[in-house]
Amino acid sequence: MQPDEILFLGNSMVQHGPSNDRVYLMKLDPVDLPDIVNKMYELGRQNGYTKLFAKVPANATSHFAALGFVDEARVPFMYKGKSAGYFMSKYLDQSRAIPKNFEHISEVLDQADRKADTPQKHTENGKVVRLQLKNIDELAALYATVFTTYPFPLHDQLFLRESMLADTAFFGILSDDKLVAAASMEMDRSWQCAEMTDFATLPDYRGQGAAGRLLTAMEHAAKDLPINTAYTIARAESYGMNIVFSRAEYTFGGTLHNNTQIAGKLESMNVWHKHVGSVKPT
Repeated sequence: MQPDEILFLGNSMVQHGPSNDRVYLMKLDPVDLPDIVNKMYELGRQNGYTKLFAKVPANATSHFAALGFVDEARVPFMYKGKSAGYFMSKYLDQSRAIPKNFEHISEVLDQADRKADTPQKHTENGKVVRLQLKNIDELAALYATVFTTYPFPLHDQLFLRESMLADTAFFGILSDDKLVAAASMEMDRSWQCAEMTDFATLPDYRGQGAAGRLLTAMEHAAKDLPINTAYTIARAESYGMNIVFSRAEYTFGGTLHNNTQIAGKLESMNVWHKHVGSVKPT
């Protein structure tokens, strides 16, 4: 299945398509308010999508709430270290609003809470490095191996190159010069936040703490940048990833119901967040 399309409604960046069966407002330009809300609705209705999803600052939430959006998750101080960021959703098919495997999702969160203070076991197998353009071929191959389908075309070398040249920093673990794990820090300099995402480890190297090592490296890199808040949108049914963020002192911010298509099915996602800047928010 082809990844969903990214386009602009006015000056605001939107992703939409049948893969995720949704309209996702990724980057709001305030000049597009309030019309952007109705434009999202019309785009979703015309294409028969079942969900509208928007990441917006606190001062924009009233425009979305007026059309029936509700906030499923929020990240304090996400917007420039001063106000919260909200993940708001509107369901055009109410059946999608009901999370699948609710008991399992709850158990994952319970496990993440219980293991928050336990040390992360990891090996020093390989070294963590920031990946460069010369690594793109191997990076694309890694993502193609780990994910049969994904919300963004990480298997596409051109997409990775464009992302790397923009504001996404990819980190990897090299074992005997072979790329065995990777993740990315997608920076939003205008919001002064970064999404820690795209974690992938080859099967033979799992269970060795690769994700935790990559997260630590990305946090260290963020401290040298104008980034106040780190967050992630993690698969809600994944014990491993939720525990990684809990152990790294991230705070749970909410669950996005049936939000993202990964490996051929829609999955609910958990939002976790952490202050990583040098100046504490006030």
